[in-house]
Amino acid sequence: MEQMKTILMSTLTLALLTLGQVVGAQVKRHEKPVKSIPPKAAHLDSRPSVFDYLDSLERINRYNFHEAFATGFYTKNGTEYRAATGEPGPKYWQNRVDYNLDVSLDEEQNEIIGTSIMTYTNNSPQVMEFLWMQLDQNLFKMDSRGSSIIPLSGSRNGSKGQIGNLGFKIKSVTLFSGSKKKNLIPLKFIITDTRMQVFLKDHLDANGGKLMLKIEYSFISPEYGSDRMGILTTKNGKIFSVAQWYPRMCVFDEVSGWNTLPYTGPGEFYLEYGDFDIRITAPARSIVVCSGELQNPQEVYTVEQQKRWKKAAVSEQTVVIRDVTEVNDPNSRPLGKPRLTWHYKIANARDASWSASASFVVDAAKINLPSGKLSIATSAYPSESIVDQGWQKSTQMVKRSIEHYSSKWFEYPYPAAVNVASRVAGMEYPGIVFCSAFAAGGGLWNVADHELGHNWFPMIVGSNERLYGWMDEGFNTFINTISTANYENGQYKRNVLNMHEQSAMLSMEGTPPIMTAPGNMAEGSISILNYYKPSVGLILLREQILGPDRFDRAFQTYIKRWAFKHPTPDDFFRTMENVSGENLEWFWRGWYLNNWQMNISVMPVHYIDNDPLKGALITIENTKQLPMPVILQIRTKSGKSERIRLPVEIWQRDFTCTFKYPSTEQILSVTYDPDKVLPDSYEKDNIWESKK
Repeated sequence: MEQMKTILMSTLTLALLTLGQVVGAQVKRHEKPVKSIPPKAAHLDSRPSVFDYLDSLERINRYNFHEAFATGFYTKNGTEYRAATGEPGPKYWQNRVDYNLDVSLDEEQNEIIGTSIMTYTNNSPQVMEFLWMQLDQNLFKMDSRGSSIIPLSGSRNGSKGQIGNLGFKIKSVTLFSGSKKKNLIPLKFIITDTRMQVFLKDHLDANGGKLMLKIEYSFISPEYGSDRMGILTTKNGKIFSVAQWYPRMCVFDEVSGWNTLPYTGPGEFYLEYGDFDIRITAPARSIVVCSGELQNPQEVYTVEQQKRWKKAAVSEQTVVIRDVTEVNDPNSRPLGKPRLTWHYKIANARDASWSASASFVVDAAKINLPSGKLSIATSAYPSESIVDQGWQKSTQMVKRSIEHYSSKWFEYPYPAAVNVASRVAGMEYPGIVFCSAFAAGGGLWNVADHELGHNWFPMIVGSNERLYGWMDEGFNTFINTISTANYENGQYKRNVLNMHEQSAMLSMEGTPPIMTAPGNMAEGSISILNYYKPSVGLILLREQILGPDRFDRAFQTYIKRWAFKHPTPDDFFRTMENVSGENLEWFWRGWYLNNWQMNISVMPVHYIDNDPLKGALITIENTKQLPMPVILQIRTKSGKSERIRLPVEIWQRDFTCTFKYPSTEQILSVTYDPDKVLPDSYEKDNIWESKK
């Protein structure tokens, strides 16, 4: 054993000596000096130790300008499907699904029983012999893949351990056949976790081939469903927030073919667009709100309530449709039938959701859209949510949020926007959102505005959430910062963050990059990597790199190009570059593809001929991996202060930058990023001060 230890120590020492020689050679070759070793090192044994070499490695400048500005960021050329400019190519295609959904709610058993008639259009150039569908409710089965990854400490995902007969029960899958589509042919299907493969009797033609499927199914709603659906019990009845409630088609695209990643909880959804025709039958005492526009108000609301709806449709102020005093009044619901069917339609949407409850107070107001069209803002909530700055304020928040995003980015396309008080903390669907019934004030604004913002990402811009959560959560969090600053003169505006302090969290060593699938992230990292860091990246682009005008034009173009389509990250990157006119590969590489840190050091100032009247040479050094434009504040003896901005290109060929400053007097200090708007990781070397 002792002999083995001796051999191991000798091997380690040799490796360290060799490493030291290699590091020394690299420093000489790239002219990157190692910062001076503390004086106490001179008194140590001259033989190297593990800690000496690790310490030396930490002091090496880590910036590599060849890597930071390397060419070849894009690994694929533009195609006829996706152009190099970032827009859909001349032969871009995507498939379509139209749904006719008819379901019945059993409030006692928490069961939804339904029939889906689905029309699928294959616009791809490929013939299909089978289809893939998503059965998201199967996540809540005890033996699901998603259940198996929930840690013992608990998770936001899953059903909080609810025991029961959860998950979809598929009664039948049949194909309409014949010239008049009256015959039904049973189809074979296989269910694997949250996916169902349906085998066709005959192939589905390419380039516009259509088929119609009928699926009969049912499921028990979980009381808690991954914080995306569930049931809230109130004193006046249950609130059902119903989502992932019908078998949904998987996306088939030219990027991956069938997108069949299972639904395990962390990653959300990737869906095709189409029209929805929805019928929901529920107890007559309940009010049902849903994505889209109600088609039969005369059958489900009283005459008085119908008048109130008409008033709300043209009112800037909130109009109460059913107030808190009417909730338990039988006359506030149509009489004579034990159950009522609510009929809704929504066009060109990728999903639809709904909520039902006897406890709902309902109010509404009109939404003004830039084109002159109107939509309607609606809130549905129980009496318990009426508190100081509570849900009675919700409809005006919905109205203001939708109006802002419509004027700033892209016009809202749906006939209504509904906010439902729910057990769900916050979740988005086209035209309807579920938010905590207990939110109030700034908390209510923040959650409602965030979930409503998702109508733009990913409802309008239909990215793949399961792979690229940052393309909806991050983009949405970014636009939320602007909407919040504009709401009620910034009433709930967040304080400007000190980015130097935030940098440790944004680029913590060992943290994966933004370009990581949500299912591949530690749950505690999702809020940073999907939401916060991508949002900060866009703020940096807008405020410090491109400027608001160029950024806004490029971002608006991205939304317009990919509205109701399926962009990839490259489509976003290319659009931002082509419209803004800037090569941003260095930024995408460092901020999104890698977890690079940045640190700029201000070096000692030198005067030409030691005379401040002849000018000064100011040197800054980039010691980490991420380049960034530079902001310097220079203060002189007379009290003068000046800002200097240097472009990111100063880091293309070296890790240091020296420039001449036309000083006419002694410089007292040079400060890098004085407003702390850039994510510098080591603030102590951001300032040089004269010792005189």
